[in-house]
Order: sequence, then structure tokens, then C-alpha cells
Amino acid sequence: MEASPDKKSVLIVDDEKNIRLTLSQALEALELHIDTAINGEEALGKLEGRHFGLILLDLKMPGMDGMEVLRRVRQMRPDIKVVIITAHGTIESATEAMKLGAVDFIQKPFSPKEIRDLVTKVLDRDKIAGEKAKGYEQHVELAKKCIGQRKLDAAREHVRQAIAADATKPEALNLLGILLEISGNKLEAQKNYRAALALDPTYKPAIENLSRTTGLTSGGEMSLGDKARKPFRKE
Repeated sequence: MEASPDKKSVLIVDDEKNIRLTLSQALEALELHIDTAINGEEALGKLEGRHFGLILLDLKMPGMDGMEVLRRVRQMRPDIKVVIITAHGTIESATEAMKLGAVDFIQKPFSPKEIRDLVTKVLDRDKIAGEKAKGYEQHVELAKKCIGQRKLDAAREHVRQAIAADATKPEALNLLGILLEISGNKLEAQKNYRAALALDPTYKPAIENLSRTTGLTSGGEMSLGDKARKPFRKE
């Protein structure tokens, strides 16, 4: 029988030494067992000897890139949670990674607090029982967990319940857009990205998702934030 993952063990995979050091130091306060790998090959080798609960995985690495590492992790150890580390402007790759089963992503640059908060949320998702989920934040977290487990119908239900709990926040609408994109419905996905921006024109994930799927940029004739402020028309 294969051993269960050690939820307190985290593997950081990044070819940049300063990123590995920054992440390791940021997570010390959470009393986690931290290990690091400088490339995809080393990371996969370490998976054979240890049962990590979480991998922080950089997408852009020389040799085997993060997307290929993610594919192999999903084949070898589908029980391990993977959080993608992505550079600014590569949100498309992060969305593709979520389609492959990544549970979340964070964009560089990020603060120590941001990475601690994200890791805490990811590790705590298992503590939230679906039937006991209460309020917006718990439903959003469970939706992300279900995406990582490829339980897309359950993810949609949690997103809908999050929106019902608080229709004034953009994150659930952005997640619904991602789920629609995963299912191949780009036009409906765009409508949800626009709806998220109508609530908060500064919400970066929705700005980048809409820009990526429409080919528009904030340097165009009208910014996405300005478009989001305009009343919606039926398409």
C-alpha cells in the first residue's frame, strides 16, 4: 500500500536559488518540513523517496519545464497538491496548469505573507468538509480543492454557493470563468471574467484572464477596467 502524503512536507522546485531561499524562509513560521529541488528531474527523483503533501512548482525552468513536471506528478502521485509559481504575464500557463490538476497558483513577485497565506489555505482545504462549508471563503476554497481533484461538477456547485453567499466579490466569478474555460466554453468564460471586473475593475486575475482570452491588452483603445465599468450588453 502506498503511503499517504505528509501534509507537513513541502517540496520547492525552482531553478533560481534566491526564490528557493525566499520561499523556504517564508514558510519556516508554519513549522513545515521543507525540501528543495533545482529542476524537474531532481524533483521527480525526490518524489520516489518521500511523500510530500505539497509542491511549489515554478513553470519556467531550463530542461524539463514545470508543466511537464506537473503532468508526471499527476501520473506518479495524484494525491500531492501542486501550487504553480508563475511570472507576470503568463496567466495562460497557470490556467492550463489548473486544467492538469494544479490546485492554485501565485504570481511573482510575491511577499512572504502572501505565500504563507496561500500555503495555509491549500493545506487547510482538507479540513473543510463539503457538507459543512459555510460562507463565501470556504466555498471558494473547496471549489479550488475540487478543481485540483478534477471534480469539476462539485467545483461549479461550490462556486455557485459562494456567489449566492456574497455576490459582491470577484473571485468566485473568476473561478467560474476558469471552469467554463476548462469545459471549452470560452465565450461564457469571458462573460464571467467581465462580471468579476464589473465588481472590482482592479482584480488582476480576471483582468489577465479576459485579456488572454480576448487578445485585448490594457494598452489598447480602452482598458479592461474601463470596459468592466460599462453596462453589459447581451451577446
